[in-house]
Amino acid sequence: MLTKSLPVYCMLAGVLMACSSSRRSVSGEYNIHYLNDSLPAPYATSSSMNFSNVTGWKEGEAPIAPKGFLVTRYADGFQNPRWMYVLPSGDLLVAEANTPHGFLEKIGAAVIGANKSNDMRKSANRITLLRDSDHDGVPELRTTFLKGLNLPFGMLLMGNSFYVANTDGLWAFPYHEGDTSITVSGKKILDLPAGKHNRHWTRNIISNRKGSKIYIAIGSGSNVAEDGPDNEKDRARIWEINPDGSGLKVYAYGIRNPVGMDWAPGTNTLWVAVNERDELGDELVPDYLTSVKEGGFYGWPFSYYGQHYEPRIKEEQQDSVLVRSAIVPDISLGSHTASLGLIFYNGKYFPGHYQGGAFVAQHGSWNKSKLAGYRVIFIPFKKGKPSGKQEVFLSGFIVDPEKDEVRGRPVGLAVLPDGSLLVADDTSDIIWRVSRQ
Repeated sequence: MLTKSLPVYCMLAGVLMACSSSRRSVSGEYNIHYLNDSLPAPYATSSSMNFSNVTGWKEGEAPIAPKGFLVTRYADGFQNPRWMYVLPSGDLLVAEANTPHGFLEKIGAAVIGANKSNDMRKSANRITLLRDSDHDGVPELRTTFLKGLNLPFGMLLMGNSFYVANTDGLWAFPYHEGDTSITVSGKKILDLPAGKHNRHWTRNIISNRKGSKIYIAIGSGSNVAEDGPDNEKDRARIWEINPDGSGLKVYAYGIRNPVGMDWAPGTNTLWVAVNERDELGDELVPDYLTSVKEGGFYGWPFSYYGQHYEPRIKEEQQDSVLVRSAIVPDISLGSHTASLGLIFYNGKYFPGHYQGGAFVAQHGSWNKSKLAGYRVIFIPFKKGKPSGKQEVFLSGFIVDPEKDEVRGRPVGLAVLPDGSLLVADDTSDIIWRVSRQ
């Protein structure tokens, strides 16, 4: 159900503009609450099904960076390069995985046009290693580092243990410095929720600065729990565990699809890029970047962007007490941008303006009438806090917005030891390198 009529909200003549500043009270009535709220009412516009048409990059074409930067192909020929991880040696690991598509789903995707923006190939389920020994921006060695995985995404090295977050479990493998492949069996140290309803299958992982904890980002199984609460058990949250898989606790919850995670420079504050819900209209709901408060609740599925009640959840199913505790995210990244990749720039290679700031990759969504996302943005930070407006850092992915044509879709981000920024373009199978001219 992708097109819905605008529900009848309370009519409060002369008070603010429309009902964009309203929320539902415990009794179910809508009362003015957010006096400075800029969000529109649910269904103020119809929900759109608008799949982009990925045409790829022609020879000589590349994304566009600000003046003073150079964008080149670091490597290509992958099969859905989703996520990246840089080892201490400088070797780059690339997780190649893709959403599973059954035969009937492929046919349906072709009918509605979803196959234009979503790769229908079988998931490679592997991690590839790239090594640039002479540091000239062109890897000389390329090997299969690890294979036989199940939708791998997050990667992490702690001591002599290399961790891989498959969609259904966290695995640890023995690793020795300089290894170009892992052929020995690993050990599953923790089951992760997956199952039949697994809409957001990526599992990202990150350690704390001391290396004593691992954090795991787990997305919801559906859009707004429409498949029932039993299918959302242990989902839409960030877990904290010990390196051996013990000591599991919920670090934060109510986060629909947390993906990119990183620590703000000079702080012990975890930040996360979150992909929010669909089908409430063109401008709902904003994806966001937020600091993560330990034990904090961020609304899903009962509310969005703080305490805005979700209209598709029945009154008797709402948890009003929980909604009143919902945390408002720090930074709106725009609705339906599919903001996924996140990395704080800790290097000194880029100009001072970028040092300490956050880069966010916006993959682009199907649920907006005009294309949104398909770019990498930058948000300035000072002393671990946002200090300026977001800026477009890498563009050129959109070819023709009127025809919904795009060249690719950025998702994963990484910084090499030399300070250059890498961007994984998963639908064109390219990793881009951004360096200074």
